[in-house]
Amino acid sequence: MGGTSIWHWLIVGIIVMLLFGRGKISEMMGDVAKGIKAFKKGMTEEETPTTTTTTPPTAVEPVRTIEHQPSTVKAPEPAATVAGPLGERKVG
Repeated sequence: MGGTSIWHWLIVGIIVMLLFGRGKISEMMGDVAKGIKAFKKGMTEEETPTTTTTTPPTAVEPVRTIEHQPSTVKAPEPAATVAGPLGERKVG
């Protein structure tokens, strides 16, 4: 009970063939195949990058590090000294 036998599947197949006909089933399978092909084509188009025209790279000055930079920082001037009753002391 509850099991399907070969006779069950043969009867179901005959009923399906009578309802849809041989041509209708092949049309449906062809439509399914076209849909799968369109889906695959859409997936591959999505993965390929679009070609855009780019301008050629222009010459750029290389990045310079601190060692390559000319010294623009001035050395601090020595503080002025003032002579007073307690001796010399630095001001500034």
